[in-house]
Amino acid sequence: MKFILGTKEYMTEIFNDEGKVFPATILKISPVVVTQVKTKEKDGYEAVQVGYGTRKAKNISKPVRGHMKELGSFAGLREVRTEKADKKDWNIGDKIEIGIFTEGDKVTISSTSKGKGFQGVVKRHGFHGGPRSHGQKHSERAPGSIGTAGFQRVFKNMRMAGRMGSDKITTKNIKVVKVDLEAGMLYVKGAIPGRRGTVVEIRG
Repeated sequence: MKFILGTKEYMTEIFNDEGKVFPATILKISPVVVTQVKTKEKDGYEAVQVGYGTRKAKNISKPVRGHMKELGSFAGLREVRTEKADKKDWNIGDKIEIGIFTEGDKVTISSTSKGKGFQGVVKRHGFHGGPRSHGQKHSERAPGSIGTAGFQRVFKNMRMAGRMGSDKITTKNIKVVKVDLEAGMLYVKGAIPGRRGTVVEIRG
């Protein structure tokens, strides 16, 4: 299994050999280091934990520093589930670099979408709102009825106003269109959820 972490940079345009142009997202990839290998016998599930980025050691708690030992001062830790994670495939201290991906690969990318704050039902769920005539004043974007007589409660999963965005979104079958080994840039076709600087998980 191929796996690496990166950050979303910005979007651009890529021309293929036939001269056709299509949108692409640039992902900045820095090597990640294996910090722990979890097994079903010891931890209850199979996974590989990796560290990414850097930050000052003084800003990291002592338990985390002890966990990472001499591997480095990472900005964060992430886990990826594996079907079989044992020491034959993964070792603590191993580096995973951008070279594991090649042009034409199909990857699965997970990232956090942009946060949009508290939003109403029209923006959040696509409600049409009330009519624009016949004495309407302040209810054009109102949700309408949210319950029913007799039950005296609001049903679960009722579409209402609330926090929008900041959700983990996974997009499958994204094509890798270019791999820049020197700059550590991975170009993927199309758009990726999230703002600039969002940490993305790339799995092959």
